[in-house]
Amino acid sequence: MLRAHAVTSIPAVRPAVLAIAAVLVAGCATDGGEGGAGVTAFEGATVLTGDGSVISSAVFLVQDGQFAAVGASGDVEVPDGAERVDLGGKTVMPAIVNAHLHLSSERDERIEQLRHMAYYGAGAVVSLGTETGGIGIEMRDEVIPDAARAKTADRGITMPEPGRSEAPYWIETEEEGRDAVRELAERQADIIKIWVDDRGGRYEQLPPELYGAIIDEAHGHGLMVTAHVFYLEDAKELLRAGVDVFAHGVRDLDADDELMALWAERPEVVLVPNLPGPGVALDLSWLAGTVPADQLAEMQAASVDNPAARESFGIQARNLARFAEAGIRISFGTDGNAAWAVHQEMEDMVRSGMTPGDVIVAATKTSAELMSWDDLGEIAAGKSADFIVMDANPLDDITNTRRIDAVYLRGDMVDRDGISAHMLGGGTE
Repeated sequence: MLRAHAVTSIPAVRPAVLAIAAVLVAGCATDGGEGGAGVTAFEGATVLTGDGSVISSAVFLVQDGQFAAVGASGDVEVPDGAERVDLGGKTVMPAIVNAHLHLSSERDERIEQLRHMAYYGAGAVVSLGTETGGIGIEMRDEVIPDAARAKTADRGITMPEPGRSEAPYWIETEEEGRDAVRELAERQADIIKIWVDDRGGRYEQLPPELYGAIIDEAHGHGLMVTAHVFYLEDAKELLRAGVDVFAHGVRDLDADDELMALWAERPEVVLVPNLPGPGVALDLSWLAGTVPADQLAEMQAASVDNPAARESFGIQARNLARFAEAGIRISFGTDGNAAWAVHQEMEDMVRSGMTPGDVIVAATKTSAELMSWDDLGEIAAGKSADFIVMDANPLDDITNTRRIDAVYLRGDMVDRDGISAHMLGGGTE
């Protein structure tokens, strides 16, 4: 699978939401001379705000790492002395929020991963349950230049899976499950991750009495639970047990009316689809900016039509289309840790039947809301100035999200040339 190929990047920050008072913006707009010092005005782009709105020929002001004002040309006054950036002909959207992936537990590699992810437009990510040594919690509040910020589930919870991964808590009793949640709550994990899957019959999977206890304990500590799921019947039981998030869609069968009825009773439950590869040959030349030529050639050679993969994709695509049509709240995630997978996932969500506009909302505002990143996911006054500048509009073709001209995080332009040179040169910084 192409998305299993990882090249690296870094953790993220949990910066406090910095409020810019309206009076400050008003003052900037009326002061003469140096009134615009420290303000940058980005002018002329089509802005996809993240909530589904579109502003043509927009102007937005950035100050102290935040959006200070956003609106149509003529509605936002640019203060005297402001730096001006012409974005005529460009399209701008919020930086991507990836609510499901897996980061390295080794510091330098983790930093490299998050910089690589920033290169492709991700401003924030969530690492779900495969970390060791508490690295995600240790690094969570660091502000790392040119890097996405990150939240973490720290160690997830599953039944014993010898030979697969020893990172999660392996539990076999309700009390062991509750103890694991208590430890995670004390460590201030951002979310609880569980696996409810027999891995194709290789392992005993977490049963309802155990994950029910985990969910109950997590909710008692004010924590959400996200579930790796595969089978339709498990999705139904997890909904009955009070799960908050699905870290995958249903993958074995088409969704039935019973599942839809259960979900309708729990409209707050969020789906993070994590679609598989579509099973069709893809042009991967757009990855040349960070993937060394020899590796890219191998990946391109492996990208061929695969009928079995198409069938697997078809099940999940049909389910996603049905979930979207029913109004289920859809977020965004890629699994793995391939930095570029965010763009493949968006294309595949559109391939499944969602509109480009709805996919962009899922990948920005909805994911930010899911993880309580109050300063992310939208281009709006008071939010962190995390945004992508593109050479073409993804509402016309979702693959235009790959045509990145620049990425800004916390108001600063990401050094994409430097990241590219490092990734193509190999090694860690």
